[in-house]
Amino acid sequence: MTETSQQTQTFLSSEPEEAVEGLPPGFGEGIAGRIAFWIAVTFSAFQLYTAAYGTLPSQIVRAMHVGFLLLLGFALLANLRATTVAGKIWFWLLGALGFATGVYNWVEYNALIQRSGFLTNLDLAVGVVLIVLVFEGARRLMGLPLAIIAGVFLAYCFFGNYLPPPFIHRGYDFAQIIENFAFGTEGIYGTPVYVSAAYIFIFVVFAAFLERAGMIALFNDVALGLVGNWRGGPAQVCVLSSALMGTISGSGVANVVASGQFTIPLMKRFGFRAAFAGGIEATSSMGGQIMPPVMGAVAFIMAETLNVPYADVVKAAIIPAMLYFGACFWQVHLEAGKANLQGLDKASLPNPWQAVKQHWALILPLAALVYLLFAGYTPIFAGTMGLALTIVLILGTPLAALIGPFAFRVVFWVALGLAAAAFMRFGVNILALVLGALVLACLLFKGGRETLAVCIDSLAYGAKNALPVGIACAIVGIVIGTLTLTGIASTFIGAIIAIGQNNLFLSLLLTMITCLVLGMGIPTIPNYIITSSLAGPALLELGVPLIVSHMFVFYFGIMADLTPPVALAAFAAAPMAKESGMKIAVNATKLAVAGFVVPFMAVYTPALMLQDAGPIALSFGYPVEVAYIVLKACLGIALWGVAVVGFLFARLAAWERLAAFAAGVLLVLALPLTDEAGFVLAALVIGQHWWRTANAARATQ
Repeated sequence: MTETSQQTQTFLSSEPEEAVEGLPPGFGEGIAGRIAFWIAVTFSAFQLYTAAYGTLPSQIVRAMHVGFLLLLGFALLANLRATTVAGKIWFWLLGALGFATGVYNWVEYNALIQRSGFLTNLDLAVGVVLIVLVFEGARRLMGLPLAIIAGVFLAYCFFGNYLPPPFIHRGYDFAQIIENFAFGTEGIYGTPVYVSAAYIFIFVVFAAFLERAGMIALFNDVALGLVGNWRGGPAQVCVLSSALMGTISGSGVANVVASGQFTIPLMKRFGFRAAFAGGIEATSSMGGQIMPPVMGAVAFIMAETLNVPYADVVKAAIIPAMLYFGACFWQVHLEAGKANLQGLDKASLPNPWQAVKQHWALILPLAALVYLLFAGYTPIFAGTMGLALTIVLILGTPLAALIGPFAFRVVFWVALGLAAAAFMRFGVNILALVLGALVLACLLFKGGRETLAVCIDSLAYGAKNALPVGIACAIVGIVIGTLTLTGIASTFIGAIIAIGQNNLFLSLLLTMITCLVLGMGIPTIPNYIITSSLAGPALLELGVPLIVSHMFVFYFGIMADLTPPVALAAFAAAPMAKESGMKIAVNATKLAVAGFVVPFMAVYTPALMLQDAGPIALSFGYPVEVAYIVLKACLGIALWGVAVVGFLFARLAAWERLAAFAAGVLLVLALPLTDEAGFVLAALVIGQHWWRTANAARATQ
């Protein structure tokens, strides 16, 4: 990983232990830090207002979203990165210019529509400033790789007409290129920024509120209590807590930084190798991005791109997510057995049910979110409702405690429930009245004022956490704009189709390599957007179901953060593990076997993602086919785990590992008689190993 990328992860996730001058940590010192903090709060308030009422045109919301991203991003760079007064002034100036581009689009909205295709010199100047600032912001906040990739695409627009066939295009003048990228909805203000402004931001703020309310502590207690006493307990806790964190978090690398500080040292003290401990944290944290309902925010972009209900995307991800984390649990179990490591002392672990009993209210917003998403409500409505319920719980808890007797608290919560029901029926105005009343009540006493301060802090941290995702969505608009303007995507699609007509597997392999290469140093969201634009249509043309084709590129975009040589998640875990990032990446790649296998299996057996029915469904019914596919996937992945670790009941001989790997391959392949051969070979390998181990145990008695 590049030095810039390492600094970026530290910068975006850095939170000093103590606040400076009474400010929440992470925004800088003095007046400048206070200004940056209130910019973040204003950013969140603007986005939540537009999501709730939606009175502004989409183009204005997108422009202001990017304007706020640039203002907040450069403000944080000025406060946390710049070391000289001139540097601080320079970054603040860039931030003000970035915000001005959003205001310009707002003020000139109607005029810009009327003079579309005939922009003035001032329009073009604003467009140039916007493009330059988006590149600079992405370079500073996300590292060089993403900026370089977008720069190559932008350069192609200017100079592609000088290239040889098949890459040549007809050529475009300067004004047309600037208008395409800086105005309208085909460039920077394209679909990715729309999804960032409309969906992702709400869910990131939602996660920030849940974290501040104590959800992370609840997840850790539940994970410790449930699996801490299993074989290899600390590593099992890491896997489960990361899976739970994935339900609310939108960043795998952020998960590594947040939970790794606790889990990696615990695993090392317990006896796990440093590289394996870091690999477990990186693998399970990145797996959080395929864990419904948030799925690293890619689910929202996928649903918008495919024009399918969000619930369909989530349902397709459920079984693969279970297989992914099941594989992690299994390999931890095997590694712990190989090293003869037992679980933690159960008496010293927290009671998970007691933790849930004490903090059950925190589960309500997440449960409401899942219900609303699967009930067919839009992600905007579901996210707004979940966020509003979280705020009501945070503000209402100290008030309920003041009421005293249990009966009064019950009446209080029932009243809040009725208010939530009224919101479902009559909209945001009722909920706004409830929230306003709670805010006024909280202002009347000290505990309430402190609770209100927590909510304001959550708004600020939500905006800060949304910054890397938003900037990535903005600059990837350059790539999407190039594809739509020049049509170069059709060349790539044609090449994949030409290969796939003779061999679908080779097309899938080419797509996988493209995802892994593009993922070297760029986040999952832009990786998915780019590769789905290039390869998604080709896979669909080759007969791969729509959602499966996009899930394929999504999963390998995630795997890019685990595979060498540029493995962002592995290198983020390296300082905490005190081990080489490359060694951690190698271990993470082994642990993430399900992430590499499941996408290929789903292409040949779409029932794995609850998509098209196959021949088994025609004879025995769809549930039987799904159960059968899941069974052989579990067995195949388990055998590969055995082959990688080299342990089952005891250490395996080399030929046993090869046989286990071969049995797994046969089970994964969707060819005639391979399933039967795989089951037979698996039974022989497992049976023979058990017999050999049992005889060896009897011989030592």
